[in-house]
Amino acid sequence: MNVQELSQYLADAPPAVVRLEIEKHFDALTDKQKRYAHFISKASFAGTRIVLRQVSPESEPIFDFILALHKAAGGDWKKLAEQAGVDEQGLTAFLQYAAQFLGNGGNYKSFGDSKFIPRCDESVFAALAATSPEAKKHYTLTNGAIFSADKQGLLHLGFIDEGHLTTYYPDSPSITKDEIVAVNKWMEDKGLLPENTRVRKTPDGVFEILIASAVTAVPGKGGDIGNETDHVVPDGPLAGKTIKLVYGDYAQEMEAIAGYIRKAAENADNETQEKMHLAYGESFETGSLLAFKDSQRHWIRDQGPMVECNIGFIETYRDPAGVRGEWEGFAAVVNLERTRAFGELVRSAPELIPLLPWSKDFEKDKFLSPDFTSLEVLSFAGSGIPAGINIPNYDDIRQQEGFKNVSLGNVLSAKAPDEKIPFIADSDLEVYKKYRDAAFEVQVGLHELTGHGCGKLLQETSPGVYNFDIENPPVSPITGKPITTWYKPGQTWGSVFGGIAGAYEECRAELVAMHLSCEFKALQIFGFGDGTVDMDGPAGDVLYASYLSMARAGLCSVEFWDPRSQKWGQAHCQARFAILKSFLEAGDGFCKLEHQNEDLSDLTIRLDRSKILTSGRKAVADFLQKLHIYKSTADVETGVKFFSDMSTVGLEYWGTKVRDVVLKNKQPRKVFVQANTYLDEATGKVTLKHYEPTLEGMIQSWADREH
Repeated sequence: MNVQELSQYLADAPPAVVRLEIEKHFDALTDKQKRYAHFISKASFAGTRIVLRQVSPESEPIFDFILALHKAAGGDWKKLAEQAGVDEQGLTAFLQYAAQFLGNGGNYKSFGDSKFIPRCDESVFAALAATSPEAKKHYTLTNGAIFSADKQGLLHLGFIDEGHLTTYYPDSPSITKDEIVAVNKWMEDKGLLPENTRVRKTPDGVFEILIASAVTAVPGKGGDIGNETDHVVPDGPLAGKTIKLVYGDYAQEMEAIAGYIRKAAENADNETQEKMHLAYGESFETGSLLAFKDSQRHWIRDQGPMVECNIGFIETYRDPAGVRGEWEGFAAVVNLERTRAFGELVRSAPELIPLLPWSKDFEKDKFLSPDFTSLEVLSFAGSGIPAGINIPNYDDIRQQEGFKNVSLGNVLSAKAPDEKIPFIADSDLEVYKKYRDAAFEVQVGLHELTGHGCGKLLQETSPGVYNFDIENPPVSPITGKPITTWYKPGQTWGSVFGGIAGAYEECRAELVAMHLSCEFKALQIFGFGDGTVDMDGPAGDVLYASYLSMARAGLCSVEFWDPRSQKWGQAHCQARFAILKSFLEAGDGFCKLEHQNEDLSDLTIRLDRSKILTSGRKAVADFLQKLHIYKSTADVETGVKFFSDMSTVGLEYWGTKVRDVVLKNKQPRKVFVQANTYLDEATGKVTLKHYEPTLEGMIQSWADREH
C-alpha cells in the first residue's frame, strides 16, 4: 500500500474530544433515581469487553495495554515518556490513538468500520510498553495488529471470504458468506433469534452457534428452542452438517451485567421498570432472546420515565450478515423542556404520516403513539453514540405493540472545537451555521418517529393467514398492478433483505424526514414559524439548512466507500450518498456540485432554495415511494437492485476525484468523554465525577471506569 493510500487510515490528529454535559440534569434526580441510573450504567459498561471482542481480535489487548500504561504513568504521561525515551511528538501520537480507540470501542471506526493506525513508528509503542511488565504483556498479545496494514482487506470489517475481518464469526477462517446465510436460515426456521449470537465453524465442519449467557449449559427450563444442543441439518446447503448450540459466550461479562441489572430493578420507580429489568436479567443469565423481547415490551410501556435506558445486543450494522447485534447500553436523564416538543410531534404524527407518498394499504392500520423523549446521556456503552434511537428492532413488536423514540440532546449539541465546514458556499455559511443544529434536531425527530415508525409489512403471519386482503391485494403505486410478493411465515424485514437492510432502512427513514420537513406545520412544532409556508423566514432557513446538510452529508459520505472492494463501510453514509444522487438527478437546476479547479479543490454545493418545495420534494418523494413499497411487499430482488444502483459510487468521478477532495477535507469525528458515577454503600448516595475534554481526560475516565 502506498503512502497516499495509507494516510486515510491514520488516526485523527487530534481527535475531537468533547465532554457530555450531564451534571445539572443528574442533580435533579432523586437519590433512588440516581441509584437506578448508576446500576444501569454499571451494567452497560460491564459489556465493554464484549464490544471489544466484537470488533477485532486485538482490540481487547490494546484496551488493556492503554490502561496498563495509564497505571504505570500514575497521572504523569510526560514522565513516563521520558522514562521510555519517547519524545513529545511520539507521546502525543500515542495519546491521540488511545483516545480515538476508547471513543470507538476498538481499533476500527464505529462510523465507517475502517481501521485506524497510529501516526508514529511502532518503536514508540514498543518503548512505552517496555516501561511496565503488565503493559508489555498486553502489547505482545496484540501480535503487531495495531500497526498492521499489509493486508488491505483487513483494514475493513466484512465477510472473511471477501478478504475482510469480522469477529462475529470467530476462529473460522474457512467460513463463507453462503454458509452464514444457510445457518441464519436454519435459525429462522427453528425460531432461534440471532442478535445475541456468534457463529464458529470448527475444523471438522461443525457450525457452533455461540449464545451470550451467564450460564454455560442449557438453562434448567430449556433454551429458546428446547434442551437439544446438537442438530443435524436435514436438507439445503448444509444437509448432513451439524449445528451445535453453545451457551456461555461472554459468560463472565453476562453474569456481571445480570447482577447489576437486577440491582437496577431494586431501585426502579415503578412495577413496569422492575419487570423490565427482571426480564433483562433472565435474558442475560440464560441467553433467552424471548425473555429479552419481553423486556422490550415492558420498556415500551414505561412511558415518561425520568431515567431512560436500554441495554443488550441491539443494532446489527457491524455484522456483515446484518442480523447479529452489537452490545450497547445507555442510561440518560429526560430533558422535560425539549421533550414537550417531541410530545407534540407524536400527537401530530397521525396527521403527518398520511402525507407520505403511498396509500393506507401500505401503512399501519393504527399509528401506535410512542413515547418520544429528549434525553441527556449519562452513560452510553458501545462503539459509538448516536444522535437518536428508535427501537425495538423486532418487527412483530413494532407492528403490533409499538416502539419508543429518543433524541440525545447533549450529543446533538456537543460541539467540536475549531470545526471547519467544507463544501458549503460562502453565501450559505451564515444560515448554515445558525440553523444546522435546529435542522438536525428536526431531521432526527422526524427520522426516528415517522421514518422508522411508519410503514406496514405485508405478511402471511401464519400459514393461510394474512394481514391484508389476499383476495384483493393492494395495488402498487409504482406498477399500478396488484402486489405479488409479501413476507412469508417466520420471515422478518432483516432476514429477507439481509446485509443491505440497515442502509436501506436508514435511507428510507432519512427520506421520510426530508419529505415531512417540507410541511411547515412540522417545523412549527419545533418552534419555527406559524405553520404557514414561508421560505424566507426562520422556518424556511431551517428547511434550507436541512437540505444543505443532507447534501453535504452525502458528499462527505464517500470517505466511507472503499475503492478496492467497491463497498460501503457505513449504513448511514450509503443512505445519504444515495439521497445526494437523488438531489443531483432531480433536474431543474435544483442541486449541483460546482468547481473551477480541475482537482475539485474548490468543490461547492449549490442548492436552489426556491425549488425545495417543488423539484426537491418530488425527487425525495419518488425515491422514498420506491424504497417503501419494495420494503413493504418484501420485493427484495427489485428493492436491492434499485437501492444498490442509487448508492453506486464507481471508480471514476465519485470514486477518485470527489473522494480525494473529501479525504483532504475530512474532519475528525467527535469522541465523547463521559462521566462516572460512584455509590456510597453506607448512605445509598450516588455522586458524579466529570473529566476534562482532553486526551488524558478520556483515558482517565476509562481507567476509573474499570476499577
